[in-house]
Amino acid sequence: MDASGAPAPAAPDASRDAVTGSWEPPVAGASVPAGSDPGGRAAHGASGPVSAAPAVPTPDVAGGQQQPAAADALASGPAGPADPTGPWGRYDPWAAPGTGPAPVDALPLQGGGTAAESPARRRNRRRRALVGGAAAVALVAGLGGGVAGVYLERYGGLGVVELSQAPLGDTPRDPDSVAGIAERALPSVVTLHVQGSGQAGTGTGFVLDDRGHILTNHHVVQAAEDSGDGRIAVTFSGGETARAELVGGDAGYDLAVVRVKGVKGLNPMPLGNSDDVRVGDPVVAIGAPFDLANTVTAGIISAKERPITAGGEGDGSDVSYVDALQTDAPINPGNSGGPLLDARGRVIGINSAIRSADTGIGTEDGGSGSIGLGFAIPVNQAKRVAEELINEGEATHPVIGVTLDMAYPGDGARVHTQGVDGGSPVTPGGPGAEAGLKPGDVITAVDGIRVHSGDELIVKTRARRPGDRLELTVERDGEEREVTLVLGSSGG
Repeated sequence: MDASGAPAPAAPDASRDAVTGSWEPPVAGASVPAGSDPGGRAAHGASGPVSAAPAVPTPDVAGGQQQPAAADALASGPAGPADPTGPWGRYDPWAAPGTGPAPVDALPLQGGGTAAESPARRRNRRRRALVGGAAAVALVAGLGGGVAGVYLERYGGLGVVELSQAPLGDTPRDPDSVAGIAERALPSVVTLHVQGSGQAGTGTGFVLDDRGHILTNHHVVQAAEDSGDGRIAVTFSGGETARAELVGGDAGYDLAVVRVKGVKGLNPMPLGNSDDVRVGDPVVAIGAPFDLANTVTAGIISAKERPITAGGEGDGSDVSYVDALQTDAPINPGNSGGPLLDARGRVIGINSAIRSADTGIGTEDGGSGSIGLGFAIPVNQAKRVAEELINEGEATHPVIGVTLDMAYPGDGARVHTQGVDGGSPVTPGGPGAEAGLKPGDVITAVDGIRVHSGDELIVKTRARRPGDRLELTVERDGEEREVTLVLGSSGG
């Protein structure tokens, strides 16, 4: 301990070989270079020899006496390595890495100069390697599986794609199914292309007999009729074509008959009975909408005895009055004249008009499409007219023999108060006169069915044959009465 009472630094007890880096005990009386550290390395900027450090007395813990530490060390002879717990033995800032003294508890050195691992540490290192390897394998497997999944989802597999398919076979169809009906009916349906008077149009028709007569709408062939030298071409479902000539037509019924000659193997279309039709019955429509030949659509009968009028351009002489069958089977321009078939493939109507959202009811030669409101002429009426056109060249119209006030705003059909050119509105000796009708009478019902306008009365009348008997409900001077009327006839 020095004069200040602080303990003096211990004398160095070992030296380090500058070449081998090993530690040697100090020799008694050996000099230490000035400024060198206890390990024997010269301090920066120090030179010259120095004497050995004098012995420093150390306190005797037990007896309180101080003993010379250096002298005891030299007297005892060579000693082992310096106490590694001393400050200079644990740290040497000028030593090369890995050459300083190891702590007491340091592991023994292996041949390569690295510390030997303990078993526990080796197991931990192996466990960490295994866990890291497993995580790497899982990551690679996950990425590979994701890539493979995306590929399989996008391309369906790694090999050649072969799709399953039902074998080719003759799948039977029920004869009364839509497919069965279409198969039987299509050979009897034709597409008409008409030119005349600078106009051209497309429509549909169907074969009536093996003599080549074909039924269609009057408005389909009207351009050829008006020109006098128009052209009518008929295309059958198999693609065969033939020229046709007009046999006759009637604008009031919107029906016409044309005929092809020299065509063999014709398939006449069977006719049904429109009086047997019920609302809700399934139906099939066939035609050439927008010139798409052999188009088949299906629906039901939506209503019966729907009074409609169509046409009426110019002087109004070509207005059609039809007590129509209403259907929701899609009907479009080009379907005109085509058959409306029942569930057994028989004709029950001739497709003639549609209701459009923008133009109202009209013939199908307009530009609008179907909104599910199509109208067909009942086949019972069409049959009679077709027979008359074929046999007589014109059709007859049933008449009441009165002039109607078409501007009457009330409910019902009113007999006009004056006739054409100041004559009587009730034809003398006609059916109306025979039934007792008078000017100003309002007809409110036909056979018990209400009529609300003059158009509806005409429609109901046109649906009958000349000579049919009608029961009319007539209102006169605020009183109703029933009268019986037998329909007369007029030429087309």
